[in-house]
Amino acid sequence: MSVRESGGKKAKSFLSRVAQGIQSFLGSSMFRYIVRRLLYMIPVAVGISIISFITMYAAGDPINIIRLGRPTVDKATIDALRAYYGLDKPIPLQYLTWLTNLLQLNFGKSLYGGQPVNLIIGNWFWETIKLSLISVLLAFAISIPIGIDSARKQYSKQDVVVTSISLFGVSMPTFWLGLILIIIFSFQLGWLPSGGAHGDPLMWWGNPVLDEIAHLILPVTVLVYVGLAQNIRLIRANMLEVLRSDYVLAARASGLSERKVIYKYALRNAISPVITFLGISLGTIIAGAPMTEYVFNWPGLGRRFVDATTRLDFPIVMGITMIITVMALVANLIVDIAYVYVDPRIRLR
Repeated sequence: MSVRESGGKKAKSFLSRVAQGIQSFLGSSMFRYIVRRLLYMIPVAVGISIISFITMYAAGDPINIIRLGRPTVDKATIDALRAYYGLDKPIPLQYLTWLTNLLQLNFGKSLYGGQPVNLIIGNWFWETIKLSLISVLLAFAISIPIGIDSARKQYSKQDVVVTSISLFGVSMPTFWLGLILIIIFSFQLGWLPSGGAHGDPLMWWGNPVLDEIAHLILPVTVLVYVGLAQNIRLIRANMLEVLRSDYVLAARASGLSERKVIYKYALRNAISPVITFLGISLGTIIAGAPMTEYVFNWPGLGRRFVDATTRLDFPIVMGITMIITVMALVANLIVDIAYVYVDPRIRLR
């Protein structure tokens, strides 16, 4: 048999296994569950869009804000602006027009400057993803061993310190910690930049990668600390309950190593609430952290979302709101699927 024929048979065998796996998945309860959940998401997303749309219009008229900023604008120009942005039409018709454009992935144009919302959001999107994703994943990874160790050594000095720091992190205003870090590491020591995502000139030997890392350190530190405090409290509370369970005592009595008992058996049952929190955090990651972005002058969606809300820039607010909605719904679906693999007692139907 030639090498080409042998390779051809291996390729056919691999494709056959892939086809069987796809066919098995399409006929499984998991696939039916995913399809059902995706269908449920449609009315939820539409309902949220209606509530958000009505709430925005109840907040006020954006044309009045333009008029306050430019009191010399005549009535003809104001009427032309209303007609251009469709604000002269009844609210139900405005909503249907907006929804039709949304289904075509057209979020409309900003009321200030007339730029396409798709382009505006795209410019801010990656900065928020970069900041928030790093913070959420770091907080999740660091909190697991700390929470487990704190639960194992309940009421010890280490546990008291961890619990106190976590309580402080949960109750502390994020903007306060951000300002303290800026004062110490930027103004007094001069080690790190006080704000922004990029420097001009570049920091740290003029290297663009190191400059980006330098700008990330302070805002990531704030977000990681806040997320860390919440995750540690969740893991510790659940591990304390699980470690007293009969099956954990039986696993220890059977001679299994402490590490295997903790990480293979106890953690899988204690981590479910943390996965839920992680899913919510990832689902709303596009919203960013408005307060942190404001303190560090970070060019992200969280900060821009607040700016657009205060100016009643409806297209930007609705565009970001719907992206957050879709991501939150998808994140909840992923969390439900992850439960099946983390806890074998859970079955999707």
